[in-house]
Amino acid sequence: MLRAALIVAGLALFVTASAAQERRTPDAMAKALQTRYQGIRDFSADFVQTYRGGVLRTQTSERGTVLVKKPGRMRWVYTSPERKEFVSDGQKVYSYLTQDKQVIVSALPSEDQARTPALFLTGKGDISRDFTAAYADNPPAGTTVLKLTPRRSEPEYEYLMVSLDPATLQIRALTTRDRQGGDSTLTFTNLKENTGISDKEFVFRVPRGVDVVTDGTTN
Repeated sequence: MLRAALIVAGLALFVTASAAQERRTPDAMAKALQTRYQGIRDFSADFVQTYRGGVLRTQTSERGTVLVKKPGRMRWVYTSPERKEFVSDGQKVYSYLTQDKQVIVSALPSEDQARTPALFLTGKGDISRDFTAAYADNPPAGTTVLKLTPRRSEPEYEYLMVSLDPATLQIRALTTRDRQGGDSTLTFTNLKENTGISDKEFVFRVPRGVDVVTDGTTN
């Protein structure tokens, strides 16, 4: 669920340039998103992630900061209500769960495997290749909502809903519908693009006293 939320979450963050005022077809809108985010080298933002529904009818809210730099680098730091970190250095992904005192290390998927939403942030994947696009009914006033359904069935999510400004293509919200009927929504503020983020921001140092799990093995 986390990777699903993370991740196309970032793709629309790249979309800030002006677009044509006329109504695009869903496929054309998806291609415009793809083209726009390919032109962004890095970005940073504050985010709020909320989760509602699902089998247990739960409702949660978390917040934090995100840094992304191509190729393949990202750092998500959750600061409230508990601290968590998810860092990709371009080769490996480190998931640090502070309360569990555990770091999970996994390989960053290759280009042809990059179908989870968050990986679009890092310059991997292709929206037109990996999703079918359609407009959602009854979008909030002043927005266009693009529904992206994966062409290949994904175990973690059913589809994505990208809410954006129809004139500028600036993202306002991203919602992921999971297989249990729950909705995870990411909203972003204080967005900054192409500021020259240092590669040092994506170096993860394993804290002392934590377990490291790599490919199912605990060290």
